[in-house]
Amino acid sequence: MNQASNKALIRNAMTIDVEDYFQVSAFASTIPRDSWPSISCRVERNIDLILTILNDHNIKATFFTLGWIAERYPAMVKRLVDSGHELASHGYGHRRASDQDAGAFLSDITRSKKVLEDIGGQPVLGYRAPSFSIANGNLWALDLLHDAGYRYSSSIYPVKHDHYGMPDAPRFAFYPNGKDGLLELPISTVRAFNRNFPAGGGGFFRFFPYAMSRWLLRQVNSQDQQSAIFYFHPWELDPAQPRQRDIGLKTHFRHYVNLHRTEARINALARDFQWDRMDRIFLDNK
Repeated sequence: MNQASNKALIRNAMTIDVEDYFQVSAFASTIPRDSWPSISCRVERNIDLILTILNDHNIKATFFTLGWIAERYPAMVKRLVDSGHELASHGYGHRRASDQDAGAFLSDITRSKKVLEDIGGQPVLGYRAPSFSIANGNLWALDLLHDAGYRYSSSIYPVKHDHYGMPDAPRFAFYPNGKDGLLELPISTVRAFNRNFPAGGGGFFRFFPYAMSRWLLRQVNSQDQQSAIFYFHPWELDPAQPRQRDIGLKTHFRHYVNLHRTEARINALARDFQWDRMDRIFLDNK
């Protein structure tokens, strides 16, 4: 399948996890949560850049947004909605689902949904757990999402990773509790050598050459005949962000590798594939 026919036939989901650089789970032990309000945010600058890229390529995307960010930057959230993008939830304060009990999780997802809907003025149908923190140990979270009024989740990454992952999960859209329940939309992977290889963005997208990511996504489209789900964060387009010192070498590498290349790679993705919002691809006619 050539590039032109690939773009014509398959719509892929472009998604952005709206959080700032100091809120990532890897920095949780070095940047106290109670210090967040005193830290200068860079998310508006980065979202403006992303909106420009998407507009230049006539792409509509899904923005999984923290309630904490939305409360502080309501005008930014309204710009997302007014530009035709889907507003979805990333939880309220970037607490991993696996670190919360059922009561705390339900409170978090209910609070974030209300904040986003009040600001955006549209229903919030989708949720993505911080750090893909829904897996075998807390699948009850999917029931609570459904109870809270969400229609879909994109919280499971079917890969093996030291901080997240559920490698035995289905690779494509599935209903964990039947078609009357929540639809789960896993981040894209490619199956080879009896394992799943990450194809849907994040640090892998920055580490490997762009040609590798393009090949993997084309495999999902051409071999699996499925829409791919790709994600990135606003801070990944911000090489000028403040550098953290008291972090391990692995964390430092994962967070900062090739930040200066991300913007060009996102532009390349925008040219090489067809993109749309999660709800339009996976919920239309369902």
